[in-house]
Parts: sequence; structure tokens; C-alpha cells
Amino acid sequence: MDYAFAIQPASFTRFEEEAELTQQCKVWGLISEKATKAKTFYYKRSNVSLTCSIVGYVDAMTAVIELDSNQLHCIHPSYLKEMQAAGFGQRSATASEDGTAAEETEQAQTEEAEAPKPAPDKEKPKKAAAPKESKPKKEKAAKLQLPEDKVKMKATITEFATVPNHFTETDDEVIIYEAVSILDPEMEIGTAWSSYSNTLKKLELAVGDMLTFECKIVAKKLAKHPVPYKINNPAKMQKVTE
Repeated sequence: MDYAFAIQPASFTRFEEEAELTQQCKVWGLISEKATKAKTFYYKRSNVSLTCSIVGYVDAMTAVIELDSNQLHCIHPSYLKEMQAAGFGQRSATASEDGTAAEETEQAQTEEAEAPKPAPDKEKPKKAAAPKESKPKKEKAAKLQLPEDKVKMKATITEFATVPNHFTETDDEVIIYEAVSILDPEMEIGTAWSSYSNTLKKLELAVGDMLTFECKIVAKKLAKHPVPYKINNPAKMQKVTE
């Protein structure tokens, strides 16, 4: 039995997979977000309830359903959603007794489906974007276990600098070292700093000098510089060559 009201689509995109149909039904609000597949739908008209299935779409606002007669019919997804309510047919019947409310609703649906639409892109409705993968967090470098006693060290002078002293009106002079390491026990330190004392000034040090000395090394950052360790009271300082 063919239905006279059926509006055949001139062309449409058919769902190829169940997952694609399920996703689009969620976009249209026809099933819940937790649903894993589409359900059986009903097309209701003039006290008649017909089983139907969604088979494709003309565009994002026009679904294509297949009736029990194997006819295809264009329908707005929101209108199809209203039809799934238990009292939809009863409301339509009551309205029709007062005049032509049900027929006007159906006529509006028919006119909407038949109205010329701009040529739709052949792209399929957009699917929900996959969640972005979170980037792995960078692990912080392990904190060095510095020896508490004096040790023998080696370092190369990389810069002479000054840092503000909040207790005096003058800046403090400091030396910044690179390639800093403890000789015994062997341990790579990286960068460190020390005060540029009058004793060290007598050695006429220069940038690039490689030195050995004995000292205590502690974790104390140099103000306004990315240097995490301080060399305290270096003694027996000697210049060495590679």
C-alpha cells in the first residue's frame, strides 16, 4: 500500500553504518547521548501510527524515513521527535474535531519539505570532534643530594655579574660558573655561583678560566639568574688547563 502523503526525496545521502545513524540521531535529539543504537520510530498521522526507520538525510534539517510500504518520506527531525510522544495522535485527533489543526500541521510539514532548498553540500553532518589527547606532563629534574662536607670541585668561569643587596646601597659582585662538577665523589652539578670576594680578585680571574677548588656547595638560587647552586667559601683555588 502506497501512501499519498509521502514526499519522495529527489536525492539524499543514505547512512552506510549503524554508528553513523546513531550519531546523527543524537545530534537531532531523537535518542539519548547514552544510546548505543537507533530505536524503532513511529510516523503518526490521522489516528494511524506507522513504524518507520531513518535511512538518511537530505540536509542537516531534513531526515529521510522509510515507511512500512518501503516508501521514502522527507520529514523534519523535530516533527518526527514530537510524533514519538504517546499522546501525539490523540492531540491531533482532538484538534481536527475543532477544524483543521492537524491537517494544517501536516500541510506545513509538507510545504516545508517541498519548498526549494539551496543545494546542500554533499558533506555528511558533522560528527562530534574526538577528544584531544592530553600531552604528557614534563617530569621535573630530580633534586641533587648535595654533600654536607667540603668537597673538591672543578668549574669554568662563564660570567662576572652583580646582584642587588637589599641591606646596602651597593650591588654585590658575583661569579657565575658552568660545567661545575664534584671530583670526589663524582657528581655533575651544571651551573653555580659564588661571591666575588677580595681574596678571589687577587687571583686576576677571567671568563673562560677553568678552576679547581675546595668548598661547600648548597642549593641557593642567584637573584635574577637561573643558577640554582651556590659555592660557599672556595679555597685552594687554582687555574688548570685541559
